Amino acid sequence: MTVPSRPSRPSRPAILGQNQYGKAETRVVRITRDGATHHIKDLNVSVALSGDMEEVHYSGSNAHVLPTDTTKNTVYAFAKEYGVESAERFGIDLARHFVTSQEPIHRARIRIEEYAWERIGTSGADGTGHPADGTGHSFVRKGQETRLAQVTYDGEDWEVVSGLKDLTVMNSTGSEFRGYVRDEYTTLQEAHDRVLATSVSGRWRFGWTDDEQPAPDWEESYAQTRQHMLRAFAETYSFSLQQTLYRMGARIIEHRDEIDEVRFSLPNSHHFLVDLEPFGLENDTADGAVYFAADRPYGLIEATVLREGCEARIPVDLTNL
Repeated sequence: MTVPSRPSRPSRPAILGQNQYGKAETRVVRITRDGATHHIKDLNVSVALSGDMEEVHYSGSNAHVLPTDTTKNTVYAFAKEYGVESAERFGIDLARHFVTSQEPIHRARIRIEEYAWERIGTSGADGTGHPADGTGHSFVRKGQETRLAQVTYDGEDWEVVSGLKDLTVMNSTGSEFRGYVRDEYTTLQEAHDRVLATSVSGRWRFGWTDDEQPAPDWEESYAQTRQHMLRAFAETYSFSLQQTLYRMGARIIEHRDEIDEVRFSLPNSHHFLVDLEPFGLENDTADGAVYFAADRPYGLIEATVLREGCEARIPVDLTNL
């Protein structure tokens, strides 16, 4: 087989624009043994690298290309050598390594999903039947949410965005929806006591941008941010999901000084009262109502909440983050 010669750089009008490459969705599970008690960090890591990569696109020369298989191996090696203190810290270590060890690479973006596990409670790990908190090595996967982290580094500046998705929450009362615009296509009836439910997808960006600043305690920050988010959802008497969204973001900004920007995407998981009049039954919320939970179509409420004086950087479309 005759191997063709490499093509030369193209002339106009076609020129190369933004480009990146890497290994997506490397699953790595780190189990740390503290005697009989084990700890699990379960991550899905995606690496994207960019820099001096024009020639590989124009001519196919791989002289500046670090194989994506190598990036996968680096994830595994770093998990073993340095451990996984937090998703954010792990992403920072990886991003720094790729940018500082490979001259053609000018920017690294690390995206991480973290899946949480909790211990399985038992009737007595020692066989006595006495209550116990759980064995040291048996776990059940939590179904509440997936933790997210994105770390970007260009050799000088850091950008760390944390977040979560699929956190399903509900208020069974304390919510209204009335006083809205009506036109010839409006059929929705006003609700003075409604169910408010959503599956939270949120991201928050840290003010930490360089190594001269002390880094946040990533684990503590995540736990506290999540707690403030949930408390705002629970404690806000809601006249609209937009109002609740703003209070969730504002409470985070007010209580977590390390965070400059929060963005939420909240689908309104509608719960409609079922019409039971054909069966001679009243379906009154004060007397234990029955609802139809509709999965689609759904209202989709999205917004960014910023610390005053800060610039919005989280993408409007969270599916791109």
